[in-house]
Amino acid sequence: MRADARRNYERLLAEARTAFTAHGTDTSLEDIARRAGVGIGTLYRHFPNRTALMGAVFQGEVDALLAYARELADAPQPCAALVAWLRAIITHASTYRGLSRALMTASSDENSGMARCCVPMREAGGALLTRAQQAGAVRPDVSIGDLMQLTNGIALAVEESPDDPQLADRLLTLTLSGLKGEKR
Repeated sequence: MRADARRNYERLLAEARTAFTAHGTDTSLEDIARRAGVGIGTLYRHFPNRTALMGAVFQGEVDALLAYARELADAPQPCAALVAWLRAIITHASTYRGLSRALMTASSDENSGMARCCVPMREAGGALLTRAQQAGAVRPDVSIGDLMQLTNGIALAVEESPDDPQLADRLLTLTLSGLKGEKR
């Protein structure tokens, strides 16, 4: 990428991150381009659609969540590790208005611009889930796809109820009671 194109790309990412945080993921792409000092055509040359822009904006945070999953991979309590990781996903997804909805949609579309975020997340979460299932702490019929949808659903509920800071923990705790395997 030429130096000027790289600068435009970086400015677009920075402006999109700011706009997504302040106004949600459905903020105007034209406004993002204008704030970055480029035309809408330049935005679309770098990001063919909104989901591609969102995927690029969130890639750094996804990388951090993947690193966190690797840290938790050998935790002494596999279920606690899985729960900590799910809690981190909920926190991330509820930071940006509209991200949870986009992630829920992307989970069924492997070709979307968000797929490059979703696929590695499923793999990382799948490893944590398998470990918790092998320890007998999570039912064997629970899938990582279901858990990802649940976390996005909780994040969406949190997004819609900003005045209830305990909502995510309450909903996650309620969800976890359904995940547990039978006591042995």
